[in-house]
Amino acid sequence: MDPSAVFIVNPVSGKGKKERIVSFLRSQGCEVVFTAYAGHAEELARHAEARVVVAVGGDGTVNEVARGLVGTGKTLGIIPCGSGDGLALHLGISRNVRKALDVVRKGKTAVLDCAQIDGRPFFSVCGVGLDAIVSERFARAGSRGLHTYISEAVRTWKGFVPGKYRIKLDGRSISREAVLITVGNSNQWGNGARVTPLARTDDGKLDVTVVSMFRTAEIPVLAWRLMTGSFNRSGRVECLRAENLEIIRASEGPAHFDGDCFHAGKEIRISVLQQKLKVLVP
Repeated sequence: MDPSAVFIVNPVSGKGKKERIVSFLRSQGCEVVFTAYAGHAEELARHAEARVVVAVGGDGTVNEVARGLVGTGKTLGIIPCGSGDGLALHLGISRNVRKALDVVRKGKTAVLDCAQIDGRPFFSVCGVGLDAIVSERFARAGSRGLHTYISEAVRTWKGFVPGKYRIKLDGRSISREAVLITVGNSNQWGNGARVTPLARTDDGKLDVTVVSMFRTAEIPVLAWRLMTGSFNRSGRVECLRAENLEIIRASEGPAHFDGDCFHAGKEIRISVLQQKLKVLVP
């Protein structure tokens, strides 16, 4: 294990697995620090003296640590143990603890783009619509995990009405009625659900997936396409690309980024910043 690495642990994410990880890291003499509040991981990462800073947790923890490392020259490592782990899975980092630790020990360094939604940095995906509403409800739920997320998605879908949006992509404007709009720096929400399957984290572009209204009976096929990386081939899906975009909707509401949600206005601005973050990958 790299003696110059520090491991930042979210004590909430992946509770049982996290305890095993911490025990192993300490047995190897590694420096382990715990977050105490929202935003703490960003502060710890920014002020860490270590050459490699490893996020131990889910998408939110990875986002916080990555935000703290942008522009510092330090390198991000990831031990994924969250509900979705979207960025880690996109990068090929295993949820198997030993395999993930092996990447920290002898992985190669890649340089990733950073994106922003209304000034909030993200590294995987962001969006509005159905998935943002589900994310908001998931955040308020009493339990975590894929089962809870699916339950909230089913509840949200009942009686759902698609929104009307104007989307500006690098100056070009289009209007769409959509169930959701997802903007990806990486290719997935998490758990292998590749909503922006063609996205790359190092090409200076953002992939935009616009999903039009569909029938409940179509959900199994759409889910299959999500999990097989063929979502872009569905007739309900439109794929676009841009460096800068603006999403304009009729009213304020939830938006999400890297597993977290926030209340956003009618006009949402999203952009990409090229080659901003170093990260260890297999």
